[in-house]
Amino acid sequence: MLKKRLDRKVVVTGVGVLTSIGNNKEDFARALFAGKSGVEKITGFDATPFSSRIGSEIRGFDTRLLTEKEKRKYSLFVQYSLYSADQAIKDSGLCLERCNPKRIGVLVGSGIGGIDTLEKEHKNLLSNGPGRVSPYLIPMIIIDMAAGVIAIHFGLKGHNEAVATACATSNHAIGDAFRIIQRGDADVMVSGGTEAALTPLGLAGFCSAKALSNRNDEPQRASRPFDRERDGFVMGNGAGILILEEEDHAKKRGVEIYAEIIGYGTSGDAYHITAPCADGEGAATCMENALLDAKIAPDQIDCINAHGTSTQLGDKAETLAIKRVFGRKAKKIPITANKSMFGHLLGATGAVEAIASILGMKEGIISPTINYEYPDPDCDLDYVPNKAREIKINTFLSNSFGFGGHNASLIFKRYE
Repeated sequence: MLKKRLDRKVVVTGVGVLTSIGNNKEDFARALFAGKSGVEKITGFDATPFSSRIGSEIRGFDTRLLTEKEKRKYSLFVQYSLYSADQAIKDSGLCLERCNPKRIGVLVGSGIGGIDTLEKEHKNLLSNGPGRVSPYLIPMIIIDMAAGVIAIHFGLKGHNEAVATACATSNHAIGDAFRIIQRGDADVMVSGGTEAALTPLGLAGFCSAKALSNRNDEPQRASRPFDRERDGFVMGNGAGILILEEEDHAKKRGVEIYAEIIGYGTSGDAYHITAPCADGEGAATCMENALLDAKIAPDQIDCINAHGTSTQLGDKAETLAIKRVFGRKAKKIPITANKSMFGHLLGATGAVEAIASILGMKEGIISPTINYEYPDPDCDLDYVPNKAREIKINTFLSNSFGFGGHNASLIFKRYE
């Protein structure tokens, strides 16, 4: 049996991404660095009655990976995760036939799960009675099914788990997968998040909570993190999957290594079910814990991928938190908010943003925060406004904060 260790290095060897601005890493990176918005008027259903009628939808989704039966059995969030996992595994060069399947695990989460199926089958119940409800209803809506289906599809028999911490979900998933490899319980983990919550019920819920932007006539200008005129976030669908691997395991395969994950920090606000701590305490504690875990000083962070949702309270609180952690250096750190381009992907957002910064580190580019037009005195840091910036990134921090006060921060560094 492998002796448990806490000092095993963990690297990223593959990525898979599905968003409104790109259905693979190449298209995603091009759009990201060009500052392209994927927000448009919702076309998946009639959004006319809603106060917010815009969203970040997946277009041109390739379902050839699935059989017709699987398409009927799997909710969209599961399909999205499987698609992205397939990309990531291929990108990593893993030959699963030559690997020990008991040493490869899956840790993939979702904030909301199969809400599309829940809506459909509830209508079916009301119209046709309980006997006509799909026998697949429960496995189609439960959040753990993304991890379960990925394991079944690829024959992965190691640690298998799901996380559901709202918008912090995939940062927690990646961080916990990092720990699993670090302590010796797996050599490879397929990890990240997936979401398909842009449905009539999902949209209605966030509209009623007054969380969404109502800039319906200017969809591509609606998501504007840290901008004075921000009026809420834009909902989006998508998925992001990373292949995390123990360093020696990856080196023996001679595969390209994107980055090393070196820090994972968490905290709880213990404050409010939807609003962040006004003074940023919870977020600050989370970032401090990530820095302690990475054993680096704040001045070693070259850039930050902010949670940056485009809400009044959230962006202000995150700005205060960054100032608490980084002090005088806070105004010198480039900060990007990727949600300005592809909206808020809820449980998938942390993984997609981590991939964005990993690709940026590889190319020497930090992606822009688009739609930053009107400076806000409460948000006065360097948000890399509107245009990508060439910068050598050695180490970056990525934040995700969720409803319920769940906070998770990850730190990645360039692999030498």
